[in-house]
Amino acid sequence: MLQKLQYRPGVNRESTNYANEGGFYQCDKIRFRSGYPEKLGGWQSISNPNLYTYKGVARTMWNWTALDGSNLNGVGTNQKLYVENGGDYYDVTPQFSTSTINNNPFAMVSGSKLVTVTDTAFGVSAGTYVTFSGATAAGGITIVGAYEIITAIDANTYTIINTTAATSTTSGGGGSVVAVYDISAGGAVYTQGVGWGAGVWSRGTWGSPSDVGVGLQLRLWSLDNFGQDMLAAPRGSVIYYWAKDTATYAKCVTLKSLASAAGYSSGTFVPTATLQVFVSPLQRFAIAMGSNPYDPNEGSAPTTFDPMLVRWPDQENPYDWVPSASNQAGELRLSNGSTIVTALHGRQENLIFTDTALFVMQYLGPPYVWGFNLIESNLSIISPHAAITVNNVTYWMGLDKFYTYSGTVSTNPCTLRQFVFANLNQSQSYQIVCGSNEGFSEVWWHYPSYDSDVNDSYVIYNYVERLWYYGSMNRTAWLDSSLRSFPMASFSTQSSYLNEVLTAVDTSVTLIDSTTYPETGSIQIDSEVITYTGNSGVTLTGCTRGAFNTTAATHTQYTPAPNYIPNQTIFHEKGVDDAVLPVAFPIEAYITSSDFDIGDGDHFAFVWRMLPDVTFAGSTVDDPQLFMQLQPRQNSGTPYTLNTAETVVSADNFDPVTGSRYYTIEAYTGQVYTRLRGRQMAFKISSTGLGVNWQLGTPRIDIRPDGRR
Repeated sequence: MLQKLQYRPGVNRESTNYANEGGFYQCDKIRFRSGYPEKLGGWQSISNPNLYTYKGVARTMWNWTALDGSNLNGVGTNQKLYVENGGDYYDVTPQFSTSTINNNPFAMVSGSKLVTVTDTAFGVSAGTYVTFSGATAAGGITIVGAYEIITAIDANTYTIINTTAATSTTSGGGGSVVAVYDISAGGAVYTQGVGWGAGVWSRGTWGSPSDVGVGLQLRLWSLDNFGQDMLAAPRGSVIYYWAKDTATYAKCVTLKSLASAAGYSSGTFVPTATLQVFVSPLQRFAIAMGSNPYDPNEGSAPTTFDPMLVRWPDQENPYDWVPSASNQAGELRLSNGSTIVTALHGRQENLIFTDTALFVMQYLGPPYVWGFNLIESNLSIISPHAAITVNNVTYWMGLDKFYTYSGTVSTNPCTLRQFVFANLNQSQSYQIVCGSNEGFSEVWWHYPSYDSDVNDSYVIYNYVERLWYYGSMNRTAWLDSSLRSFPMASFSTQSSYLNEVLTAVDTSVTLIDSTTYPETGSIQIDSEVITYTGNSGVTLTGCTRGAFNTTAATHTQYTPAPNYIPNQTIFHEKGVDDAVLPVAFPIEAYITSSDFDIGDGDHFAFVWRMLPDVTFAGSTVDDPQLFMQLQPRQNSGTPYTLNTAETVVSADNFDPVTGSRYYTIEAYTGQVYTRLRGRQMAFKISSTGLGVNWQLGTPRIDIRPDGRR
């Protein structure tokens, strides 16, 4: 008797495996199209990362076109701000300060690339970039150009890594060294800060560390274009302006300085900080979501920052923030919530999310300018990048559910709700990023799982077929722009030993950096334990990341200093493989059904053959193949089992853990023979090869009764 293996579309984890009979229960890197599962599309680098890349973890992208036709993409990371054009990344990071150092600021040790810099009250953190000029040679090296600050030792000293090692132990650099600092780098993840500088002023006694961890939120940028120019703001910081200049790609400057330079005495009153800079696209207002209120007596002492204040300058003029009878500048404090979380463009309205409510902001014209309506209270949004508007419907992730807004707010029923929120690392929730994949009618949320500090998981909602599915993937930013051919995403590994500095207390240990590995010895990474063998033959072992360990007498202590390696932007739905340069990898995709009864479930049954139904359309190899797997079970509470006779059959790969066998399916496979016995069974389809694309249809199994037990 032939039995069809036909399932409900979508994946459901809201009940037990058996209770979901007739549906799918597990998956990774698949989607549903017309009700049938298929492998996700592939992704490719938009440029060669060996030549064109960026520093830090990208959290925000914004795509727009200039008047000359340039297709520009702003990319904000925790360390830098870039404008990407044609796959090239141009550093437009704002600069914080310029310092002239007159005291031979560089100290180096013979044989080491680590350089200690002294600059009194330099005022930036580790991860920040500094550019030196005017230095003279010392210790056989000349410190010139851009460097990343590796460690901020105290308020006056920090370390950098030079490209070559010093040839002698000395200090130098001359008396005319100029240091230009970028704005201070932000965090790549949420951390609990302790020690000097953590917490409010006067916490504890002088020089004592903070006794309570203080949350240090990761760096998030808000980006928007004002015409062909770009407005940018790190969350909680000042507003910057990048005037379109694709000839030199000049650095961003503060909006306040531009206002003053343009002759506006009101430049003093440009917001000193904002949670998000936002441009209303139809009316062309620059809007600060969260700001210090306007005070005509402000002078050089800005008023207190208000995270619920919406403030805007005159229409078409981002410089004039002083309300008057002759302009449309103004402000309004929202009434429901404690902070603005994010704002989105709408068709004829702007949406503002606080931590407890949703407001609509509509243009009224003079004299009221903007009107604000409370749409819904007692709701939540989990991160500033957790919402998206697609086809005039807004979707977002709350703290414990999903929502939609299309004139009214409603809870979006989710068959993966418990699965997602029970496995979510709430402490890293500000990393959650939402994006649309309009070509497939999907909204994606990338989030960190319970035991991960970085985004490693995703959940997808198909808003046309109203289906949910999920999987694993590292993405930190996402943008589906109509100006680009494919959806864009960024990814970054949290840390890598190949981009860390091993700091040694004993100078007999040569420092190792990312450019020469090993430098004077060899290093092996095994389960996050470092074993280092130097030229002296002494072996160091047992040093775990981020911890000091006493090892050998000649190598006292050392610790790796974690760094966040830069990665790249990629095009999704391009090709069928993980084609991120320099090497392409196959995308391993699978979907597993819930258990289904064989017959009525009251008899054992013997499955002796399977008739697959699958298409390989879109594959780029001549012989695409995938694996089908049947997993029999006696009862819903027992492990999957296998007839012992099956283990001696010469067939495909046997899996002793699940008690099942993978049957290879190719384009012209008509049937495969099996030897399976049980009351109920699960079905799985998977692929692991390069160039393979597939969609599942309705396979069938041939069943014979095998007694009642």
